[in-house]
Amino acid sequence: MVSADVARSIVGIVGNVISFVLFLSPVPTFWGIIKKKDVEEFSPVPYLATIFNCMLWVFYGLPLVHPNSTLVITINGIGLAIEAAYLVTFLLYAPNRKRLWVLAVLAAEAVLMAALVLGVLLGAHTHDSRSMIVGILCVIANTCMYAAPLSVMGKVIKTKSVEYMPFYLSLVGLLNGGCWTAYALIKFDLYITIH
Repeated sequence: MVSADVARSIVGIVGNVISFVLFLSPVPTFWGIIKKKDVEEFSPVPYLATIFNCMLWVFYGLPLVHPNSTLVITINGIGLAIEAAYLVTFLLYAPNRKRLWVLAVLAAEAVLMAALVLGVLLGAHTHDSRSMIVGILCVIANTCMYAAPLSVMGKVIKTKSVEYMPFYLSLVGLLNGGCWTAYALIKFDLYITIH
């Protein structure tokens, strides 16, 4: 019989692969933006939500917060880099108003993240308390990330077209959630389970 640690590692590696595919699922969208040199009606909200989500999960996985979470750190670090590339592409081709809005949101996310890191590291003195605080915030951010593609639902209904609905992002997100839930249930981790 396979030990829980080995099973969790295998499921975690599969989760990393699925998460990697999730992070790459918007490539066709951004390739289209690059070819047209225009963001058209595409929303940056899913990518802004995902970059913040990745920042939180990287922080959660650090040994100071939640030891033995290497797989959580690695995939979210990769996701952070990929999402940053998407947002740079978006910024290159967005009109000034959208560009300024995205930069303002990114600045707010950076300030919020810095405040969180300082607050948790200075105010919470055990792994359990740090894991709880950051874990709860990760669950909230994850919910926002998975809900973010729905930000274009009004446009989909109004135009009766799914052109701006990131289908692959939604599909792979579902598969990703299932895999990470299994990972969390093998050696119970409440915050990854809820994610």
